[in-house]
Amino acid sequence: MLKLVDLNVHYGGIHALRGVDMEIPDGKIISLIGANGAGKSTTLKAIIGLVAKSAGSVEFDGKDITKMDTINIVKSGIILCPEGRRVFPDLTVSENLLIGAYTRKDKDAIKKDKAWVYELFPRLLEREWQMAGTLSGGEQQMLAVGRALMGRPKLLMMDEPSLGLAPLIVKSIFEIIKEINRSGVNVLLIEQNAKAALEISDYAYVLETGKVVLQGPGKELIVNEKVRSAYLGEAKNK
Repeated sequence: MLKLVDLNVHYGGIHALRGVDMEIPDGKIISLIGANGAGKSTTLKAIIGLVAKSAGSVEFDGKDITKMDTINIVKSGIILCPEGRRVFPDLTVSENLLIGAYTRKDKDAIKKDKAWVYELFPRLLEREWQMAGTLSGGEQQMLAVGRALMGRPKLLMMDEPSLGLAPLIVKSIFEIIKEINRSGVNVLLIEQNAKAALEISDYAYVLETGKVVLQGPGKELIVNEKVRSAYLGEAKNK
């Protein structure tokens, strides 16, 4: 479905991504883990065209999208749910969701997708006409995910969906991610909560200073000594 080959990104004199190779096959949840500054968010931004690529290629559904602009990448089926939620605070829940469908013209299907989002997140239906800025952090995250789904993604890229949320809400968000994937949406996930991400991932990549240093099935990486020590907060002798 998505293939990155030798992807490089520079920010001025900073070499942020250094030859990243990655594949996201159809039907899977793929995680990207690593420390702050490793290049995880830059990878997502490069895929969707928000930062310039200095070398390498991005292929989606067999088509080269390396030089495509962001709006056409979104139309092709890649949607980014950004870090920090970034809901429109002075618009209602309903209005925020409809903004997610701004590239679409199929009104009946948009209505059905909105109903599906409310099934996934019943709390959003309860607050349909509430201003997004008055929602709790967890509700705003639900809204950000719902808004992304309104674009009808083939690939949903999620940047830190659990950041700053209470443990109960985090558990709910990860259950929803699995449900989204079961519905046919592929997921590329960045998550500081590496343990939770690896538990639901079919496959994962570990980034360090802009390079992929480790990769494998989520269940294998979660017991990998290096991953446990560096990203799961466990001592090497455990």
